Amino acid sequence: MRVGTVISLLACLGLSSAQVITRDVTVIGGGSAGTYAAVNLRERNRTVAVIEKSGRLGGHTDTYFDSATGTHVDFGVIFYENLTVVQDYFNHFGIPLTTVPPSGGEQPQRIDFRSGTPVDASQGNVSDALSRYAVQLLKYPYLAVGFDLPDPVPEDLTLPFGEFVQKHDLGAVVDIIFSYAQGVGDLLQLPTIYVMKYVSLEVLDAIQNGFLQTTNRNNGALYVGAAEQLAADIFFNSTVVSMDRDSDPDWVHIDIQTPDGHQSIRTKQVISAIPPTLENLDGYDLDEVEQGLFGLFSSSCYYTALARVDGLPAGITAFNRANETQYNLPPLPGVYVLTPTAVPGLYSILYGSEDFISEDNVKEAMSQAVQYLQVNSSNPEYVAYEAHSPFELKVSPETIAIGFYRELNALQGHRRTYYTGAAFDAHDSSRIWRFTETLLQRMQGKQ
Repeated sequence: MRVGTVISLLACLGLSSAQVITRDVTVIGGGSAGTYAAVNLRERNRTVAVIEKSGRLGGHTDTYFDSATGTHVDFGVIFYENLTVVQDYFNHFGIPLTTVPPSGGEQPQRIDFRSGTPVDASQGNVSDALSRYAVQLLKYPYLAVGFDLPDPVPEDLTLPFGEFVQKHDLGAVVDIIFSYAQGVGDLLQLPTIYVMKYVSLEVLDAIQNGFLQTTNRNNGALYVGAAEQLAADIFFNSTVVSMDRDSDPDWVHIDIQTPDGHQSIRTKQVISAIPPTLENLDGYDLDEVEQGLFGLFSSSCYYTALARVDGLPAGITAFNRANETQYNLPPLPGVYVLTPTAVPGLYSILYGSEDFISEDNVKEAMSQAVQYLQVNSSNPEYVAYEAHSPFELKVSPETIAIGFYRELNALQGHRRTYYTGAAFDAHDSSRIWRFTETLLQRMQGKQ
C-alpha cells in the first residue's frame, strides 16, 4: 500500500496520522490467553497493543469482593494445574499459590436438583477406572499441547464419549469426568478428543495430588497486575471495526472503535485471542479459508453466579445428578453444582446449556433448583453473575476425521496472524498459557 493511499484511508476514517500508533504485535482479546501473550511479549521487549471489548482483563476469571468480610471470592476460574508456566506467571506478579484438595475440603453430596432427593454413588471401582482412563490418555501424547493430530486421526478420538466409555469399560469414571468437564453440553455425545483435552493427564494428577489456588483466593489480582503493567497499551471497551492484512507488505492495519472514538493501529503481527466464531470476527478481513474453517465451529454455554442463600445445611457441596439417567448424569440445561464459598451464606452456582439462555431465565432455574435443597425456602439473592458464551468451541467427528485441526493449525502465521485461546487447546488457563508460550516462541522466530 502506498503512503498516499494510507493517508487517504485515514482521512476517510476521520483519523490524522498522529492518531495512528505503531506496535510490534496487536493482541485482540484480553482474556486468559491474550493477557498472557501481551505480558510475555513485553518481557521479550516487543511493543504491544491489547484490544479488549470489556472494561477489564481476565475473560472467564471472575472475582467478587465481599465488602462486609473483606473477602475475595473466585467464581469463574478457581484452580490451576501444577505446571511450570503457572508457577512462573504468578511469580512474575508476586502472587503466592497454595495446593488445595480438588473438593475444596467439603463433603460432597449427590442430589437430584429437580426434587431434592439423594442420588446413589456411582457403581464400580472409580480408582481403577481412572487408571484405565489415564492409560487411554497416554496413547495420545500429541494432545498435550494444542491439536497436533496425526493423519489419519485415531477413530477413538472421534467417537462420542458415551461410545468410548462403553468400548473401554470406563463407566465408573463418567461421574468424576462430568464434574470437571462442565460447560461442554451433552458429555456423552461430545467427541472423545474434547473430553481428553478437558480432563487431561494434568487434571488427573491434580485430582490425585491437589490443584493450585491463589493463597488469598483472588485470581483477579493476576489481571489487575497485568493491567497495571500494560497500562496505556490496553484499549478497554474497544472492538475491531476493520482490518487490512494484505495491502501493505510491511504492516497490518487495524481500525478500532474505542470510547474516545476511532483509533488506527499499524502492527507487524496480530494475535487473535478471542473465540474464533464468525460473529466475534466480524471486523476481521477473513479470506475464504479462514471463513470456511471458523464457520464450522459450534459451541455450548456456561454460566456462573454467586448468591446468598438461607436455609441450606452447613457446608453443603451439592452435585446435581439424576436417578433415572445413564450414569446418573443430570439433564441439561441445568445446574452442575452448588458450592459454599469462604463467605458464610454465599454460594457458587454453576449452570450449563447447549443453547444460550437469558440471565433472567438462568437465575430463575438456579433459584428453583436451590429451593429443593433448602430447609426454609427463600429466594437466593444474586450478588454476581457471568455468562461464558460461546463456550467449548467444537466441530463434528466427521470434520475432525477429515483433517480440520490440521487445516486450523496451518492458519498460524497465515496473513501475519496467530491464534490462541481455549479453541486451540482447552478451557483451562494452565493449558492455555502453556499453549500460548509455545506460540510466542514460534512467533519470535518470525519477527
